[in-house]
Amino acid sequence: MLFYCAFFLFSLNVKDDVLCVQSKPELSVGTEHETIVPLAAESSSCGCHNLKREAVVDIEKESSIITENPAVKYSKKSNERHTDTQTNGEETDTRSQMVLIPGGEFLMGTDSPGIPQDGEGPQRRVHLDHFYMDAHEVSNRHFQSFINATGYITEAERFGDSFVFEGVLSEEVKSQISQAVAAAPWWLPVRGADWRHPEGPDSSITDRLDHPVLHVSWQDAVAYCSWAYKRLPTEAEWEYACRGGLHERLYPWGNKLKPKGQHYANLWQGKFPTHNSEEDGYTKTSPVKSFPANGYGLYNMVGNAWEWTSDWWTVHHTTDERHNPAGPPSGTDRVKKGGSYMCHKDLLDGTDDPPLLAELGGGASTRWTVQDVLRCQVRSSTRPPDEAQRRDQRSHLHPRASMPQGSTTIDLWA
Repeated sequence: MLFYCAFFLFSLNVKDDVLCVQSKPELSVGTEHETIVPLAAESSSCGCHNLKREAVVDIEKESSIITENPAVKYSKKSNERHTDTQTNGEETDTRSQMVLIPGGEFLMGTDSPGIPQDGEGPQRRVHLDHFYMDAHEVSNRHFQSFINATGYITEAERFGDSFVFEGVLSEEVKSQISQAVAAAPWWLPVRGADWRHPEGPDSSITDRLDHPVLHVSWQDAVAYCSWAYKRLPTEAEWEYACRGGLHERLYPWGNKLKPKGQHYANLWQGKFPTHNSEEDGYTKTSPVKSFPANGYGLYNMVGNAWEWTSDWWTVHHTTDERHNPAGPPSGTDRVKKGGSYMCHKDLLDGTDDPPLLAELGGGASTRWTVQDVLRCQVRSSTRPPDEAQRRDQRSHLHPRASMPQGSTTIDLWA
């Protein structure tokens, strides 16, 4: 799981990855929830919403579905021109860059959801204040800084396993697995899979420090943002930020998935889940700045990895105008946005809710997948926290400690 951080101006991008904000959130991009529901079409979903520890069934070993003879990566070189890296691809500052998201109003959600049970409708008018948001998903490098400073242990590490897509696993790891998710057999529970070992014990992030951190639960994302003096974005902030200032467009860059034949997001090409042609240059995650940023300067708001938000997931929305909505006061699942590299053409075509609008409700402490990330935010009335502030806060997170179960979103800038 990944995540983004942002200052309270609005923003978040939690692809089971972390994205922090200092006030203001995201676009309704590919949200999923943990409740098992019938798929709209078996070929149009990656099955993420079926990932629960109690949802696995015994299976027989199957052959690998790793892509063979991938297509020419005709757009990867073009995408790399937009990657802003230093020191051989390594960022010299451990802090995530944040950008100011101007306040405003927009129409959130859709009246024509492709998958009604995801709870993306009805469309409603929302007003948001300014906020800062992480320019990109929280990388493995930034998350490692958090771990080194606090000794935090993620939930996947404590439970000892996490779900991983079969196509990225080695034959040795697959040979040790006898269970799978009934409704999505390409998802396998892997012992030893965590943020340091995305594909299991025989994998590493050594050559992926600039990729989004994965296998991060909602509680893990909250802990990271708290340490960074930030918070997770609300779903409304995330969707607003994802649009990049555009109105009534299918994607953050316009209405065409591939303008002039170029890829603007890390998505699946080919027949899912058996063949990824790798046309965009990647079969798994890509670096956090691999593709062009949207109008606000935010990277990877669509694809790559699902992003956590602070909202509880619900299908019960009203059409009443809202100011800085924060979702329902309680629930069982948290909203994730943005989609991942496993979102594919069948899921994006012929629907009014592409990754920009899709949403998922991920379990707060019972579910991890290879594609969850985070992004953070902070309030616009403050400046993004500096390194001195974070050093001072480290005493508040005791080494080897973890966030208590049932803890809520923390906004240290309120």
